[in-house]
Amino acid sequence: MNSERRSESLITDEGLVRVMGTRELSLSIVNMIVGAGIFVLPGLIAALLGPAAIIAYLVCSVVIALVFLCFAEAGSRVTRTGGVYAYVEDAFGPFAGFLASILLWFGWGILSNAAVAIALTELLAIAFPFFDATLPKILFLVILFSGLALVNIRGVRSGVRIAVFNTYAKLIPLIGLVVLGAFSMQWENVAITEMPSLSAIGAGTLMLVFAFGGAEVALNASGEIKNPSRTVPLGLFYGIGIVFILYVAIQTVAQGVLGPDLALNLEAPLVATAERAFGPWGRTILLIGAGISIFGVTSGHVLNHPRAVFAAARDGLLPEKLALVHPRFKTPYISIIFCAILACLIAMTGAFKMLAVVSSGSLLLLYLGCSLAVLKLRKMDTKPGTPVFVLPGGPLIPVASSLVIVWLLSNMTQAEALGLGALMVVSAVAYFVFCHRR
Repeated sequence: MNSERRSESLITDEGLVRVMGTRELSLSIVNMIVGAGIFVLPGLIAALLGPAAIIAYLVCSVVIALVFLCFAEAGSRVTRTGGVYAYVEDAFGPFAGFLASILLWFGWGILSNAAVAIALTELLAIAFPFFDATLPKILFLVILFSGLALVNIRGVRSGVRIAVFNTYAKLIPLIGLVVLGAFSMQWENVAITEMPSLSAIGAGTLMLVFAFGGAEVALNASGEIKNPSRTVPLGLFYGIGIVFILYVAIQTVAQGVLGPDLALNLEAPLVATAERAFGPWGRTILLIGAGISIFGVTSGHVLNHPRAVFAAARDGLLPEKLALVHPRFKTPYISIIFCAILACLIAMTGAFKMLAVVSSGSLLLLYLGCSLAVLKLRKMDTKPGTPVFVLPGGPLIPVASSLVIVWLLSNMTQAEALGLGALMVVSAVAYFVFCHRR
C-alpha cells in the first residue's frame, strides 16, 4: 500500500512518472556523449595538435563547464519535461520556445540520430559486407527503430535500463583499452616538444565541443527525474566528469601507443591502437565496442528526444495528439512513434555529412539559448522558497558561456551557416502558420 502511494506521489501533473535518480541520469549523459565520435576523435585531434592535444582538452573542459553549469541551474529551476526547450520557453515565451523545440528535437535530435544510425549501418557493412546493399540497410533501420520505440513505449524504466546497460557495455572495452594499453605506451610519444598556435588550439577545442554534445539530450526527460534541484546538477557533474576523464585517458594512451602514426589514422584510430597493443583480437573487440557505443547513442535518442516533442505538443506548439500519454505505461507513446518513424526515414537517405553539419549548428544555438535563459529565469523567480541550484558570481558564468558560444558559432563554415539559417527560417514560418490555424 505504501509503495503504491509513493508511486502515485511520483506521478507529475503531466501524467509522467519520476523514476530517474542521479545514477540513471549520470549514466544516460555518458551514454549520450560517448558515441561514434570517440572512436575517431583521437586521430583528428592528433592531426591538429600532436602530443599537445591535451591542451585542447583542458580548454574544452572550461568551455563545457561554463555551458553545463548554466544547464544545471536552469534544470533545477524548470522541472517539467522538455529540457533546454522548456528553459528557453519559460524564459522568453512561446516563439523562442518553439524555435528551441525544433532545434532540439529535429535539428539536433532527429538529424543526429539519423546520422548515428547511418554510421551504425556503415559499421555493420565493415564486419558484414552483406549490409552494403540498400535493401538490407533499410530492413535493419526499420527493425532497429521499431524495436527501440516498442521498448520505450512500455515504460521509461525500460528505456533507462537499455541506456544503463549500453553505457556499461560501451565503457568496458574503452576502459580496458586505457588500462591494458598503458603497458604498451612509449612515454616519449606523449612529450610536448612544441606549443601549438592559438588558432590550432581553437580549432581543436571546437572539434571537442561537438564531441561532447549530447548531455543536454538526457535532460529532455526532466519530468521523469526525481528531485530535479539536486539530481540535475549532480547528474551533470558526474556524467561530464566521467566523459572528460575517459576522453583524456583514451587520447593519452592512443598517442603513447601509436606516436606520430596516430595522426595518420583518421578513420579508426582506436582500432589501430588496439591492434598494435593487443593484436588482431584487440581490433575485433574495439569493433564490437564501437557497434555497442553507436547503438547506445541511438537508443538514448529514442528515449530522450520524444520528450521534447511531447513538451512542445503539451504547450500547444505542436499537434495535441503528440502530447498523449499511454494510459498503462505512462509514456508519451505517440511522440515516441513519431520520432522513431521520422528518424528512420531520414536515415534511409544515407546523407551522413549533411545531417551532421546542421545538427552541430543546432546544438550550439541551444547552448546559447540555455545560457541566456539562466539570466532571465533569475529575474522571473516567482517561488523564492523553492530550493534551486544557483551559480556563484552572479551573471559572470552565463555571460561568459554566451560569449564563448558566439565565438564558436563565428567559426562555422558558410555551408553550416546556410543550412542552419534555412532551418530557422522554415521553423519561424511553421510557427506563424500553426498559430494562424489555431
